[in-house]
Amino acid sequence: MTEEQMKSLIEAAITASRFAYAPYSNYVVGAALLATDGSVYGGCNIENAAYPVTICAERTALAKAVSEGQRDFVAIAVVTRDGGSPCGMCRQMLHELAPGVRVILADLEGVLHLDTTIDALLPHGFNSGSLRA
Repeated sequence: MTEEQMKSLIEAAITASRFAYAPYSNYVVGAALLATDGSVYGGCNIENAAYPVTICAERTALAKAVSEGQRDFVAIAVVTRDGGSPCGMCRQMLHELAPGVRVILADLEGVLHLDTTIDALLPHGFNSGSLRA
């Protein structure tokens, strides 16, 4: 991935963040998931008064991609006001459905905070191989 591609992915995540529905936490999150074929799937966090049914931006983007038949991913950019990292549920879903994906964390101004992998964020992750007896 080139520097220009990374900036473009971060910008797509910033654009997605503008659709966030976060009236409870006021913590707006945007994500942009890049598939190997060049398709980009945006996602934002969507909160709910019944807080456990809130969906994170990363899982929104991943669900959109998988529901449209994508299974191979290069990178995901996630933006928040402070360059925050994906929660545990998002890490788990990315680990299983986008193994080895590059994770780019930036703030809403586009400033890069961390460039890593899902494996670094979730070492020794649980996946389908863990269920084999």
